[in-house]
Parts: sequence; C-alpha cells; structure tokens
Amino acid sequence: MEGAEEELERRSKFLNGLIQKKKAIDQQEQHDRLNVRVRACDMPLPLQNCAFRCARDQLDSMPGKLDSKRLALALKKEFDSSYGPAWHCIVGTSFGSYVTHSLGGFLYFSIDKVYILLFKTAVEPLEH
Repeated sequence: MEGAEEELERRSKFLNGLIQKKKAIDQQEQHDRLNVRVRACDMPLPLQNCAFRCARDQLDSMPGKLDSKRLALALKKEFDSSYGPAWHCIVGTSFGSYVTHSLGGFLYFSIDKVYILLFKTAVEPLEH
C-alpha cells in the first residue's frame, strides 16, 4: 500500500508541475499581447491583470500624446473602487521612487514605453 501512496504523490506533483507551467505560459502570452513587462511586483496575479488591462485600455483610448495624469487617475480610481482605498499611482517615461507599501499591494511595470508604479498604503482612521 505504501508504494501506491508514493506513486500517487509522485503523479500529483507531476500534474501540479504541468498546471503551473501552463499558467506561466498563459501569463507570458497575455503580457506579450498587451506589451507588458513586470519590473517588480508584490501583488496577486488577478490584481496585476486588472492593472495591465486598465492601463492598456487607457493608453489605447489616448490619441497621440501620453496623458500621464489621466492614466494615473484611471488606475487609482479603478483600484480604490475595486480593492479599497489608499492606492497610489505614478506614471511616466522617467522617474525615480522609493515607497513603502502594504503587503501584496505593489506593482511596477512598463507597457509600451510608459512606466507605471501602482501601490497601496494602509489607511489609519483619525482619532478625535
């Protein structure tokens, strides 16, 4: 019986590995389609994908010149309304930053030649 359990464990690990590889390939294909490159990240994949889609949609809706403020505002509003308050967004073609963020709330990526830093901070209620 012990040999059967070991075989099941081995097969389970093998199948799990195949599933993880498939997810990684699918994720890379989506990045290629949207022309996204993740630079640094501490954010779950569903939130990353939301940021990528929102940024791509906004960039596609801008005729001609990049409107950094409009893109930053759109991402901030989307994340504040979907995932709670205190999201911050910095957009540009060249900037430096050093920020403190909440766990699981940091994404720095580029799309086309635009760099986007999206991060969440904790909100503390004011004591009166």
